[in-house]
Amino acid sequence: MNYQQRDFLVDHIRSILAFYDGRVIDTSGGFFQNFKDDGSVFDAGRRHLVSSCRMVFNYCKAYELFGDTVYRDHARHGIDYLRRRHWSTSRNGYHWTLTDGHVADDQTNHCYGLAFVMLCSAAAHEIGIEGARDDIMRVHGLMEQHLWDPSIEIYADEATPDWSAVTPYRGQNANMHSCEALIAAFEATGETAFLDRACGLARVITVDQASKSNGLIWEHFTSELDIDWDYNRDDPKNLYRPWGFQPGHQTEWSKLLLTLHSHRPESWLVERAVELFDRAIELCWDEKNGGIFYGFAPDGTICDTDKYFWVQAESFAAAARLLKQTGIERYADWYEKIWQYAWDHMIDHQHGAWYRVLTASNRKYSDEKSVAGGKCDYHTIGACWDVIRITDAA
Repeated sequence: MNYQQRDFLVDHIRSILAFYDGRVIDTSGGFFQNFKDDGSVFDAGRRHLVSSCRMVFNYCKAYELFGDTVYRDHARHGIDYLRRRHWSTSRNGYHWTLTDGHVADDQTNHCYGLAFVMLCSAAAHEIGIEGARDDIMRVHGLMEQHLWDPSIEIYADEATPDWSAVTPYRGQNANMHSCEALIAAFEATGETAFLDRACGLARVITVDQASKSNGLIWEHFTSELDIDWDYNRDDPKNLYRPWGFQPGHQTEWSKLLLTLHSHRPESWLVERAVELFDRAIELCWDEKNGGIFYGFAPDGTICDTDKYFWVQAESFAAAARLLKQTGIERYADWYEKIWQYAWDHMIDHQHGAWYRVLTASNRKYSDEKSVAGGKCDYHTIGACWDVIRITDAA
């Protein structure tokens, strides 16, 4: 199997999309987000802002790649749901979760969610969906007005439903995805202010903050950006804020730093990308069963042995960018090793798409393949798409 071949990557994206074809559209609005391994839908009314946005992104990239207007129609369908259901005019914000189209259990304004609104709006603007540029500007305005902290030059993670206060927690994850979204907004609009902000976030998180944690990126900070070593120590599997160093976030930042470098070729971006990827893989590759572990403690020991789909996907995309940027052969080797592991264990060759999470010995925990807020194959489609675009640019 030639995992670097463009045709393979295109065919793999097509196979992932096929899992959702014919079953993802809710004709009453939005996308179904909870799927069993065989594609059957469960908890049909449950919707999460992050998955609503990621599915729009998936179909924008599918249209961009294949030119099939069905995918553009799907993207429009998803954007319409964001505007009609997730957006609240009365709160001037986006609902985090919905049940049967109505506000569910959390109206907190999450930076993480807003970042994905920006990301999918940028993707929608690139394929000509009406009003998407206005969506970019609106969500960016909310982030700048309510969450940007000029004293520490990153975004706060969350604000109360009425925007009257922000919580003291500061985290790298929301800012990493804000960086990703800002890059996409720059690429879609050409507005350099987005790129300026993305580069600033990257430097604060991957240089300034990483210098406080031995060159690696810790997840959790106080409002003054001191390291919070104990945050979620008792909740290590928290969906968005797990305890421990996340190897997948080291490699995801590696990918983003190299994407920034393609727009602003500054040497520190490559240096940090190399260091983050190399150290994460060295510490967290499972020599016995293959794959990349989920988390490691400050002393370097593995604290979470699970294998998550998104960690493998972001890591092979980072390896591909590192290979292109440096020409160093070990990144070709890692690209192949990660892909081979995914092919052997993470990909469902019977029903399609990827499993969400496996044990250390590569066994499934359940038959739930996709869950609202947790998985919709945005990481897998996005990683393949990113490798295709750097291949096409060569």
